[in-house]
Amino acid sequence: MRILLKSTLTLLAILLLAGGIFLNIDLNSSQSPLQDPKDSHTAEQYTCGMHPMIIVDEPGSCPICGMDLTPMKADTIGSSTSVEQKIKYWQAPMDPTYIRDEPGKSPMGMDLVPVYENQATGGTIISIDPTTIQNMGVRTVAVIRSDLSRTVRTVGLVSYDEPNQYVVNAKIAGWVEKLYVDETGQQVKKGQRLLEIYSPDLVTAQQELLLARNNYNSLKDSSFPQIAESARRLLESSRKRLQFWDVSKKQISRLEKSGQVRKTITLYAPYSGIVTTKLVNEGMYIKPGMALLNLADLSTVWVIADIYEYQLPWVKAGQRVEVELPYMHGHKFKAHIDYLYPYVEPKTRTVKARIKLDNADYELRPDMYVNVYLRGEQIKDALVIPQEAVLRSGEKQTVFIALSGGRFEPRLVQTGLQGEDGNIEVLQGLFEGEQVVISSQFMLDSESKLREAIQKMLNPIRAESPDKGFANNLEDLFSDEKKKPTEDLDSLFN
Repeated sequence: MRILLKSTLTLLAILLLAGGIFLNIDLNSSQSPLQDPKDSHTAEQYTCGMHPMIIVDEPGSCPICGMDLTPMKADTIGSSTSVEQKIKYWQAPMDPTYIRDEPGKSPMGMDLVPVYENQATGGTIISIDPTTIQNMGVRTVAVIRSDLSRTVRTVGLVSYDEPNQYVVNAKIAGWVEKLYVDETGQQVKKGQRLLEIYSPDLVTAQQELLLARNNYNSLKDSSFPQIAESARRLLESSRKRLQFWDVSKKQISRLEKSGQVRKTITLYAPYSGIVTTKLVNEGMYIKPGMALLNLADLSTVWVIADIYEYQLPWVKAGQRVEVELPYMHGHKFKAHIDYLYPYVEPKTRTVKARIKLDNADYELRPDMYVNVYLRGEQIKDALVIPQEAVLRSGEKQTVFIALSGGRFEPRLVQTGLQGEDGNIEVLQGLFEGEQVVISSQFMLDSESKLREAIQKMLNPIRAESPDKGFANNLEDLFSDEKKKPTEDLDSLFN
């Protein structure tokens, strides 16, 4: 009995060994599951247009959205062809946005490299079924050349014309005996009386002037020229002293003619303007250098407009602007930007633009808010696309180019200024006439990135020989059984 059982087990081991050898030969002669689909002419895989991660070997429905699965094309999984490919354009090696339609040199002096039909600068070219494209709502527009412009609308604050602001102060100590301008906002004309000051120093200076005059009159006919010249210089010094204390020449002339010293001296307005600040009252004691009145000439005013940093490329000194009062719609003041300040306000993060306006009728009042319209300099014949066509991810800007046969190419671009009509300037990366996608780009971008990742994962597998790997694994699995199957069985039952 034992001999019969032992013979039966030996026969079973021989059959298993023969089956392993047959299995190894069969796997070596057939296609491996990891073999590249391009090596098989009969096998076909299916995927979902909305969920490309679903890949099966037979038709059916998507388990996620229920859509019918579509056959996968060879180029969707990164297959290559031995047919000579057509060059689409030439690209700078260090800057993928710099492209040309012919060979040449990059701005860095390097030779441009060719980009072929199945290559893209911003990802992987994808192919989508026309039905899926329609369901996704993909829309495209052509890259065109057009003039780009922008009108900047901002708010401005009316301010004083700084060179036309004045301060009236005293150059001598004394008391204010009479104040002729005693209201803030009062209109003052140049030469108008402002106030009368009593100052002991002024009284003494008047007396010295009269003495110097009398001395000069008595010595001007002297036989000694030096004495007459000294008397004349003394008289001139006395006059200058009073002038330096803001005593007018008219008052000095009247003093010399009358010969009578006045108790008070009148101060006159050196400029025309509006009294913006009154710091003196009658009877007040004033000191040298003390501010008495602030005057401002409002015949011209400044408008300080806030320009945000992103609007700065459209704003230049000398540009034409229009200023409109909020309560006077339709009535606009036309002027030019007088000055663009070279710093940014830290609180508002804006740059101040100064506009100088005539204000003869005083319609513009300081600290009044106004609307400012700046017409930016027009960019002629710019290459433009709609701004919604650009996908921004960090430092990269990508657009999708619609190719023939339902294919889409992601391409890196470099953009410039954005116009008021929704178009954006393209500096590098596109050719005139190309069709760019303006809707559903996020879905196309996700598809391109996913297929790029799949291609990177599949490329290392294709680099190896699947058949050889399977054969070696199976040989290792059955190597011990080939060498001594009967010995193992004998040791098992002994």
